[in-house]
Amino acid sequence: MANIALIHYSAPPVVGGVESVIGHQARLMAEGGHAVRVIAGRGEPFDPRVRFEQVPLVDSRHADILQVKSELDRGKVPDRFQALVSELMRTLESALDGSDILIAHNVCSLNKNLPLTAALRQFTEEHKRIQTLLWHHDLAWTTPRYRAELHDGFPWDLLKQAWPGVRQVTVSEARRNELAVLQKIDKDQILVVPNGIDAEDFLNLDGQTRSLIRQMDLAGPSPLLLLPVRITPRKNIELALETLAEIRKAFPEARLVVTGPLGPHNPANQNYFDSLLTLRKKLGLNEAAHFLAELTSEFLPDRVIADFYRMADALFYPSREEGFGIPVLEAGLAGVPVFCADIPPLKDLGGDHAIYFSPDAPPDQVAAKIVGSLKTSRVFGLRSAVRKNYSWERVYAQKIAPLLVI
Repeated sequence: MANIALIHYSAPPVVGGVESVIGHQARLMAEGGHAVRVIAGRGEPFDPRVRFEQVPLVDSRHADILQVKSELDRGKVPDRFQALVSELMRTLESALDGSDILIAHNVCSLNKNLPLTAALRQFTEEHKRIQTLLWHHDLAWTTPRYRAELHDGFPWDLLKQAWPGVRQVTVSEARRNELAVLQKIDKDQILVVPNGIDAEDFLNLDGQTRSLIRQMDLAGPSPLLLLPVRITPRKNIELALETLAEIRKAFPEARLVVTGPLGPHNPANQNYFDSLLTLRKKLGLNEAAHFLAELTSEFLPDRVIADFYRMADALFYPSREEGFGIPVLEAGLAGVPVFCADIPPLKDLGGDHAIYFSPDAPPDQVAAKIVGSLKTSRVFGLRSAVRKNYSWERVYAQKIAPLLVI
């Protein structure tokens, strides 16, 4: 395992895109067993596993840095510039002692703190043992709003040079193309590591929901079909299982979640549940069709059910009989497409806004309606791509962890 330092002008809980990225990266690195420290001018300890070191001169808003920047922006290198570089070098020598890997976020591509940029350039030249990654979110030289602040020569040219002995990382293909042109290097020398998203945080999921999602491994696979009903024969859950098996021919990662417990009023419901489990096994769906009744005997509060609507790609509702059909309304509010049985109560609620099928229809026909709709849905397509490619866990495992081998 490596001793990793991440450096930026500021760190969590300061609000900002780069600060958020640093927070996620540091946590994932710590979870991966690395020793992690974050060096910043502003911020506070944000995770007990991550050491936070505050270095005031690293801050882009430090009074001395702002004073020097005001002269630099006019094209003048002030007398104090080199003194600040030397002071930062001494501080970095101490703060980075024992580090194996240094990840500098944006501080080598923006002109927010050029003494820090110059100090880091000197540090990388004198400490080649430390693997250095320059992580570029933004490029001052390719951004029109910064051009008036940039001038020919040192130190501004540090922001457009290909530093020797370091690895260059950009957060997008567009940034990689810009950096390759700017530094006059082959773009194959630049790695692309996208930012990620934490779906559980973004969707503000309840702690109980998070636990259930992890137990069922539902964060990545799609489509996720939701069947929020009690386990009783009139809900026609066997059709849901058989349809899921057909859907997985087109979407191999498709999942189904049945949220309800066994119906409370008929002892025969246990026999029905047993028959569903047998069918699930026969269809090879043990890892794809999930009954929350197997994970908890507790009553699930409304907020947890609402969370599953936020996670779901579709409501799948094959009931043979309903008095009303609240899940159709809930799906409508959640913005989830509705695939439901063609029975009067559900048609009254769904109107022209749902896709219907006979509760006695062959599973392959029902599956064809669902697959056809999802394949042409841009909303589902983007949701699926985000889940597959942009979760922080996946970005870390596929793109970041390989960079941390020493």
